[in-house]
Amino acid sequence: MTTVSRGTFRQGSAGEVESMLGGATPHPLDGVKITTSAEAMDAIAEALDLPDRFGHNLDALYDVLTDLSWLPPGEHTLVWSEPSTLRAGDRPAYDAIRTVLTEAVADGTGGESFLSVLILTD
Repeated sequence: MTTVSRGTFRQGSAGEVESMLGGATPHPLDGVKITTSAEAMDAIAEALDLPDRFGHNLDALYDVLTDLSWLPPGEHTLVWSEPSTLRAGDRPAYDAIRTVLTEAVADGTGGESFLSVLILTD
């Protein structure tokens, strides 16, 4: 687990979700059917209700996750279950998205909203 200012990036088991969320608003991302980068972008956009300006690519994902002015105030946690489906189907896409999520959480600007990411291990 890597802790960063104003958010965290964590890995944990499904049984640990409740304790890891604390008072954060959960945004579930069911990865069971995500096998491509495009499917992952669509699923992340849906889970977080990303603004229409989101361009569905890695640069756009980073940009929208480092400016959270579109989110209601408070802590929000993206909870990605079954990441192994994408990891098995397209390892480079999984690694790239995971890297963007990690860097965006670490680099996010301050404000009334902040994001954490929890990737559930299988």
